[in-house]
Formats: sequence, C-alpha cells, structure tokens
Amino acid sequence: MRRQRKAKIVATLGPASATLPVLRALFEAGADVFRLNFSHGSHAQHRERVDMIRRLEQEFGRPIAILLDLQGPKLRIGCFAGGPITLEPGAAFRLDLDPAPGDAARVNLPHPEIFAALQPGAELLLDDGKLRLHVESCGLDHAHTRVVTGGPLSERKGVNVPGVLLPISALTPKDREDLAFGLTLGVEWVALSFVQRPEDLHELRELVGGRAALLAKLEKPAAMDCLEAVVDASDAVMVARGDLGVELPAETVPRLQKRIVRTCRRQGRPVIVATQMLESMVASPVPTRAEASDVATAVYDGADAVMLSAESAAGRYPVEAVAVMDRVIREVEGDPYYRTVIDASHVAPVASVADAVCTSLRQTADLLPIAALVTYTRSGATSLRAARERPAAPVLCITPQLSIARRLALAWGVHAVHVGAGIQDVAGMVETARAVARAQGFAAPGAPIAIAAGMPFGTAGTTNLLHITEA
Repeated sequence: MRRQRKAKIVATLGPASATLPVLRALFEAGADVFRLNFSHGSHAQHRERVDMIRRLEQEFGRPIAILLDLQGPKLRIGCFAGGPITLEPGAAFRLDLDPAPGDAARVNLPHPEIFAALQPGAELLLDDGKLRLHVESCGLDHAHTRVVTGGPLSERKGVNVPGVLLPISALTPKDREDLAFGLTLGVEWVALSFVQRPEDLHELRELVGGRAALLAKLEKPAAMDCLEAVVDASDAVMVARGDLGVELPAETVPRLQKRIVRTCRRQGRPVIVATQMLESMVASPVPTRAEASDVATAVYDGADAVMLSAESAAGRYPVEAVAVMDRVIREVEGDPYYRTVIDASHVAPVASVADAVCTSLRQTADLLPIAALVTYTRSGATSLRAARERPAAPVLCITPQLSIARRLALAWGVHAVHVGAGIQDVAGMVETARAVARAQGFAAPGAPIAIAAGMPFGTAGTTNLLHITEA
C-alpha cells in the first residue's frame, strides 16, 4: 500500500481504537505510526494492541511503526478534606510537604524537588495553567504564595513550574517498568516526556541499548534553552504543544514550533507536530477551518509527521480524523506553492560523502523525470539523509532490517520495504531496486530511478554510490 503523500500521520490508540476492525480502518485511512500512550491503559491492553498491529502488517505487507510514549514525571498536589475548593485572586495559599488533607488555605505538594528549586518571585501553575500562584517566600518544605489567577481547584491536579529547571529525572520508576515491558514487545520508537536537557536522553539511551530509537518530547521551556543539544541527542522530536503552551504564553508556541521544526530539519531528525490538531473531532465529524489550517501549516513547514491524540484514542470519529489529516496533507503537497516553500527552506548539506550523494539525489530528481529515489540501507541513515533533502521524487527505502523498515515509517517521504538478506553485491542491489520500484507502483518498466548505496556493499555508514538506471 503506497501513500500518495510525503508527510506521515501518527494516530494514538485508546478505547475508541482498541479493536482490529478500527485499527484496520485507521491504517487504510492513512495512519503510518501508532502511538501507545503509557499514561493510560494496562500492559495487557498495550500487548493486545501491538499484536493487532503486527497482524495488520502481515495483512497489508507494509511495515508499521509503533511509538511507546512514556508518561514521565507527573507533579500533582494532594487531596482536600472537604472536596474541591475555590481560590480567590489575592488570597494567600500555602503548599507544603505535610500529607494532611488540605483546605482553602493550604494543600500538600509531595515533591521536595520543587521546593528545592523554587525562589521568591517564581510562579506556580495549577490544573494545566488555569490557576496561577506567585511565590512570596519558600523553604525546603513549603512555599507561601499569593493567588494571581483564581478559580475552582480539585485534588490531584497537575503542577507546572515555568522557568525553573527541576532537579528530577525524566524517567520515573513507572517509566522504567513500562520501558522494560515495551522493549519486549519490539516497539520501534520510545518517546521521553518532559525532556529538560540532553542528559535526560543519554540516560534513556543507555537503558534502551539500541533496541529502539529515541524521540524527545519538547514540552518544557528548559529544553528550548538547549534545543540544539537536545535535538542532537535524540533520533526524532515531538513538538508537544499542550504542555509547552501551559508554561509559556500561547502566543509564543507558533514561533517555537517553527524553530523546533527548522532545527530538526537542519540536523536531519524527523519531527512530529502534535496536540489539539483536530481537537474538535473528538466530538464532531468535521474539523474547524482553523484546525485544518493548523495541520496545513505544519506540512508547509516541512514537518515529517502530524499527530492525533484524543481524536483517535477516545474520540467519536477516529477514522474520520485520520482521513481528514490525509486529505489536508495531500491538498497541501499538491499546491505548487508547497514546493516553493520547501525548496526555499532547504538546509545546507554537511561536508561529507554521504551528504554529497544525497544532495545529488535531490538534484537528480530536479533535473530528470526520476520516478523514485532508491536508498539501500541497513541502519536507516541513508534514507533519513535523503528525506532531509525533501526531494520532489519519493524515497523508496530497501533494507534487510525489518525494524529499520518499521522505524522509517515516521520519516518524511520514505516508503520502506523489507527485503531478505540475499542481496550480495551492487549488481544484485540494482536489480532488486528495479524490481521493487515496479512492484510497489513507483515506476513503470523503463522509467528512470536513482539509487544510493555504499561500497563496500552491505557496510553501514558507507553511502558513497549514486547509480541511475531504468526500472
């Protein structure tokens, strides 16, 4: 099954998409990657969904990527003795380590790491930023605050500390358990929530040990202060606009989204734009015009993928949401102005042999009526380099590694095909490329194709060959 578009679609699974018929419909509608949100659901439920995805792979003969999204540290207040309270603007409110149930004057905040990092003048946000507190004084076990923005507050609501680098690991004990379980399922991507610094990703990479690729979710302002290093430490990035928009003014999020996408494109890392893309489709069969424009903007910017969260996990119209995304992407990519925008935002290649070959691939597709750019790869690096160039022709990846074929389902414009390990030399690789291009519907017999590979043949990281032939 060949997609008639370059940008990919990530669909989150949940109660609305937990059966094989719905999963099949999501894939047929355009989902390329399925996200398992480990903030919800049991291990048994996630295992069942992975099994169904692998059944779909067999049914359609197409590699499908699975993204395990770790919950990360959730900072929450404690309980209230008499139920929900209301904080009035200007009122004093204390947060402390005392586990006793709270009231309108105080509440437990069972996170000493927050108190250790707080300074007078800092702000605390409660319930996704709906309530705002100003810290007047604080110690290692308490903070006296003044309510800036009030409202109702119930127990166990989340706490955000904007502008403060918290001395906590991005991996909780629950995350470590979920990670160990997810790796036994053979997931292709692991997403780390609330990344603050590149060291968070180094810690995760050591635990993963090469069994999956790492995706950094950018939802903390601290990560923006070291963006280049965070992107460099990751294999892919998600612009997680929900939490990013809690700790930062909403008007800054579009600018930051573009900055993240530009940085990822420059470094050759796949980037997903996520959160509330078609939010109204949780309850409506059609999106708002603003939502359609939001998806289109991410595609015009050159994002590798756009993502559905509640729309496909818990909404009433999961399949319709994927279909809308598919139509929006194809409409944008069919716009002549799209190529103008993509070419204008082209990033300069690195001074390396591999980049020289992949740059030549793109230029070849501009000069000749190339039906497909074929990349033979074991690690996926050649295909990602080719995708970084955002060529006009599709990138047809041929790989003997099934895990790599699945992983590349996230990358812009890449159609990955898993082949056996029987290719022994360049001549065999060229013949296989011709056959696969015809069989997958990319090239008619006799149509020109361009092939990138490496010599010595079959050695990872040696992309140094550009071959033009006919399918």
